[in-house]
Amino acid sequence: MRVLTAAIRAELVKITTVPGVWVCTAVIVALDVLVLTQQYPRNVEMLASLAADGTVEVAPGERRPATDAFHFLLVSALQIAPLLPVLGALIAGQEFRAGQIGLSVLAVPRRGLLSAAKALAAGLFLLLVAALLAAVDTVFVELVVADWEPGLPFTGEAFLWRARFLVLAVSFGLAGFAIALVARSTLAGVAGAVALTMVTMTQVLARVAPAVDALLPYSAARNLMVSADDLTAGPGHALLVLAGWALAAPAVAGLVLARRDAR
Repeated sequence: MRVLTAAIRAELVKITTVPGVWVCTAVIVALDVLVLTQQYPRNVEMLASLAADGTVEVAPGERRPATDAFHFLLVSALQIAPLLPVLGALIAGQEFRAGQIGLSVLAVPRRGLLSAAKALAAGLFLLLVAALLAAVDTVFVELVVADWEPGLPFTGEAFLWRARFLVLAVSFGLAGFAIALVARSTLAGVAGAVALTMVTMTQVLARVAPAVDALLPYSAARNLMVSADDLTAGPGHALLVLAGWALAAPAVAGLVLARRDAR
């Protein structure tokens, strides 16, 4: 355990000393702030539409319970979640770009241990970024609801929404991380993550093979976070799929890393 802890610490040092990782993180957070700033007036108007039955107008002609609407706003970062695999790919690809993977293997000869340390360090960093996004979303929601229901962002249901977002955020990021680690390329990791996302957004696979579509990470995120009639699975299934991606993708990448030369 001590060796694993030391390896994780070393991987975290690598992650936090790569400028591209910080640039990507800053862009993701900045985009979240930009989106929330643009949506703020609309959210204020939505609260102003609060009716006696406790519903608000979320879209022209569509009303929903106010608490549900604002709980969903606590995970507004879901809109930029597809960028998290880019961050994961940057984390995995930096050693291959600089040709430092051989030195990492020399420092930690046990490939399985090295792979586990890389995945755990990447997952921890992605979790911290996701938590920062959730905190930003909470601030904006609190600004809107402070005069109506100031405790809304801090209820048990609100924290459940955040927990769901954290799971999908880490799963997304680790998918990009794993693809980049297998392909030894940041660009391949980004391209693979974009391809997975586009399959969901086009809904092509959902129409042809909904059971298969439900196994994709972005589809699982949609099934977990969105209420709609065309979902391909329930939230429980979606949570298991996301957890599976978070565990299986790095495991496969680690297996590949353990079976080939470190070059």
